[in-house]
Amino acid sequence: MIAAPTLRFLRQLKANNNKEWMDANRKQYEEAKADFESFIAALIEGAGGFDPELGTLIPKQCIFRINRDIRFSEDKSPYKTNFGAHFTKGGKKSPFAGYYFHLEPGHSFIGGGAWMPPADMLKNIRQEIDYDFDAFKKIVDGREFKKLFPKIDGEQLKKAPQGYDPGNPAIDYLRYKSFTVGHAVPDEWLSGKNLVKDTLKSFKTMKPFIDFLNRAVQ
Repeated sequence: MIAAPTLRFLRQLKANNNKEWMDANRKQYEEAKADFESFIAALIEGAGGFDPELGTLIPKQCIFRINRDIRFSEDKSPYKTNFGAHFTKGGKKSPFAGYYFHLEPGHSFIGGGAWMPPADMLKNIRQEIDYDFDAFKKIVDGREFKKLFPKIDGEQLKKAPQGYDPGNPAIDYLRYKSFTVGHAVPDEWLSGKNLVKDTLKSFKTMKPFIDFLNRAVQ
């Protein structure tokens, strides 16, 4: 579960997204960060039960910095108003598809996949789907998977990607630029005792999808 002060800190940060406020509330930030790290450590331990490579991670390898990169952004707010963590082989900077938890009161979600992969990785994913479409379709149309993740998210090309026939039976999937899925996490879940258990259930349901994508990366 996530502690109430952590959620309160994120709400207050959203209303006071500036360095002066953060400096004055540094202690609350450190406590909220530690609480989130404890939650992520519990997820890593649990995920190691069905994906041993995740079990070797440490929270620092998964959690994103709260500071925003504002160099090329019109929005000069210095901080993200969420805590986020990406779980994948080799840590958050690796090229592999993985799992994601986004903590933001009112906008929390569990997700995973390959978001905006580089051109070579995207090409390989499309090739893998085209080559083994039956296996891919069996995963994304599975009953438990479909219940949690009814569709693939992300932008699609308007036309078939280069080298693929518009009549290809997999064309609706081949047009995706990202291959991610996710579902919202209600605020009442965040402070519930089953948050770790429910998150791990979503990750485990997602695992065949992640494994399929990583076949293309490997």
